[in-house]
Amino acid sequence: MADNSGAAVVIGAGPGLGSALVRRFAQAGMKVAAARRDAGQLDRLVKELGAGVRAYSCDATDEESVTSLFAGITKDMGTPRLLVYNAGGFIRKSVLETSREEFERSWRNACLGGFLTGREAVRAMLAAKADGHHKGTVIFTGATASLRGGANFLNLAVGKFALRAVSQSMAREFQAQGIHVAHVIIDGQIESERPGRSVAERGVDAVLSPAAIAEAYYQLHVQSPSAWTLELDLRPYVEKF
Repeated sequence: MADNSGAAVVIGAGPGLGSALVRRFAQAGMKVAAARRDAGQLDRLVKELGAGVRAYSCDATDEESVTSLFAGITKDMGTPRLLVYNAGGFIRKSVLETSREEFERSWRNACLGGFLTGREAVRAMLAAKADGHHKGTVIFTGATASLRGGANFLNLAVGKFALRAVSQSMAREFQAQGIHVAHVIIDGQIESERPGRSVAERGVDAVLSPAAIAEAYYQLHVQSPSAWTLELDLRPYVEKF
């Protein structure tokens, strides 16, 4: 079973899924580091959950920012035992309208940040030399676009395809060393306040509940090393696939 005495790190702790992950890990008794570019936007969440949750500023696409983040978390909260890379952001455009800068920025947000934060998390987990067969968990948030590229979704699919490759390579390299790496494909829209994604607009069965997704992530973390999941797909029961 997983060691909940260490810190959980959520990269991309925005509204919706990011905040739900922070809440679930805090509920499990873990110390939680919630990170996003503007840590000030986490003030309300930190106040809600109390002293076990700390906010950090981090640009996941900047190597120095990431290494500084993990050094700070280790100093403040102890060894990270769980990382969720939930950051993203892409520009929905036709291939013909997409600039080089937009393409690169989307890839950096979806993939490069996952590589940098995943690498630093694994370094910290292995350096701690924890007892047992489970030294830590790394979870990457994927999407339907992890498996197929849709029209006008080039900028999302390229980064998500690549992030899936990062997760597979890391899992095969570090599983035998006690690091559980998993990739979660979110196939559908997550409930949020964004237009078209609320329960009121689409119906309770048509959107994924952030709390339900967060529970699935936590269950990945506490899986026995005798039966680890590499890839999990989640969708509402009414979603066609």
